Amino acid sequence: MKRFFIAAAGGIATGVLISTQVAAPLLAQENVRPSSVYEQLDLFGDIFERIRSQYVEQVDEAKLIEAAIDGMLTSLDPHSSYLSPSDASAMRVQTRGEFGGLGIEVTQEEGFVKVVSPMDGTPADDAGVEAGDFITYVDGESLLGLTLDDAVELMRGPVGSEIIITVVREGVAEPFDISIIRDTIKLTAVRARTESKTIVLRVTTFNDQTYPNLQEGLAKEIEAAGGLDNVTGVVLDLRNNPGGLLTQAIKVSDAFLEKGEIVSTRGRNPEDGERYNATPGDLIKGKPMVVLINGGSASASEIVAGALQDHRRSIVVGTKSFGKGSVQTVMPLRGDGAMRLTTARYYTPSGRSIQSLGISPDIVVAQPPRRPEAEEVEEPSAARRSRSEADLRGALSNDSLTEDEIRQIEADRTKAEEAAKLRTEDYQLAYAIDILKGFMALTPGK
Repeated sequence: MKRFFIAAAGGIATGVLISTQVAAPLLAQENVRPSSVYEQLDLFGDIFERIRSQYVEQVDEAKLIEAAIDGMLTSLDPHSSYLSPSDASAMRVQTRGEFGGLGIEVTQEEGFVKVVSPMDGTPADDAGVEAGDFITYVDGESLLGLTLDDAVELMRGPVGSEIIITVVREGVAEPFDISIIRDTIKLTAVRARTESKTIVLRVTTFNDQTYPNLQEGLAKEIEAAGGLDNVTGVVLDLRNNPGGLLTQAIKVSDAFLEKGEIVSTRGRNPEDGERYNATPGDLIKGKPMVVLINGGSASASEIVAGALQDHRRSIVVGTKSFGKGSVQTVMPLRGDGAMRLTTARYYTPSGRSIQSLGISPDIVVAQPPRRPEAEEVEEPSAARRSRSEADLRGALSNDSLTEDEIRQIEADRTKAEEAAKLRTEDYQLAYAIDILKGFMALTPGK
């Protein structure tokens, strides 16, 4: 029976208080006789039969059993759950990198649906959904009291259809509505680009395509730069990455490590523990790195950040990560369903568990909140810009520099202005790039 391990933030938790009447014979049976597993199973059978035969409406027996199984699993922790055949199929599709929906990873907190992170380039991301948002209503229907599976089901729908979610956001006084058009979510696991001689690897999820995408994108950017000698370093951007496959997190970590432990998992039995080690070969041959994280970086993202941080291979910049330090094993069941069960905790190479604590950045850098468009500051016109000596009529020319040297200075100034512009668009990324520039400035011969 095939199993695979996931390290993702999405999970299910139930906290529903049910007030009802219980038949006296059932209570008496439970109180008088000693409790045992078999007696409890008999009790379950009795309750199931009472519901099947006496409930006010006819029930779907299969759905009743599925609900009982799911309730048993979700009582364990927020990430264990039962996957119906359709849910199991959808999950397998998602790990391959394409699925239908809004493009958000969610969990449940205090009865409400909480956004772990929106996925890059998805309808939810484009509509302005942010990590940490609480979704309280879907199309006017309250989510309070629903299981996470039921809440997610409400958010599903045909591609092209509109959904209106009501969001509560920290720092915003009143709840507000966001309109989203459902679409087919095609995830590009890694996007690579170059900013100021720094290669930026934006990793959005850990699915089957993550490491191949990273390897290919990195190679293309190095080739475009004319070789590694022309690259200042790499920024591995894991912000708002909710996690995914443990195997992919290990491969991404290994891509930048020559040796040593990447992560260990420890289950209920000591003999079930696993250690995963790096193999020789660093794709960027020791070039300096910065890893970017925030509150939406979870699980597999935290494995990568923790491994590179513990080995002092990278500086970690941003804000504290989500703090999910458990591994789920997906076990296929009869009838094409599956069980997602928490089977282990994972630990960084130094032996620390980040469960509920998260990865703490080496340098804490918060992303300034976006200003509303009305508050955007206009660029000063040419007439209003500050004047310099060179603007004065009849100013003396600089006789100490050649024309080529002057052109180089002007080119460097243009790059500096572009870097300043990046700070207004993405302050955390600009900060990371500045750190790598500092490394290069201190490297002899550079």
